[in-house]
Amino acid sequence: MTEIQDLLSYKLHRVANLLSRGAELRYRREFRVSLWEWRTIAFLGRSDEPMSLGQLAELANIDKGQMSRVVAGLTKRRIVLREAHPGDGRGVRLTLTRPGRKIYQGLIRAAAERDATFRDCLSEKENEVFDRALAKLAGQARDLIQREKVVK
Repeated sequence: MTEIQDLLSYKLHRVANLLSRGAELRYRREFRVSLWEWRTIAFLGRSDEPMSLGQLAELANIDKGQMSRVVAGLTKRRIVLREAHPGDGRGVRLTLTRPGRKIYQGLIRAAAERDATFRDCLSEKENEVFDRALAKLAGQARDLIQREKVVK
């Protein structure tokens, strides 16, 4: 009989949680941001264009309510600038402030260092295989989600 710890999804989830916990500890210590704040800053920082709350929530894969709370905290700390959308009275445009850009640069450096450390424990070939395997698993997961939606 299969045990939960034998399931691929469990193994991936466990590794992802370990990676996230380590990242959160470092980012809180060095930059005083949570993991969700880091992800929000990272998505805003990679774009030269303002983003809507909905776009940001979709990229970060969290609901708009949770993203709104994250953005509110970052706005209060003057890391994110929140402006009314000129074409949509209810919409907002989000960008990083100058201090937010500085934090973004430090966070990206720290994330790249962490990524390199993880990748260094694998050979070049293992990294290539791992990236291909992750892409295949993501595709299969999307296919299974679509099948589940049809079964309703």
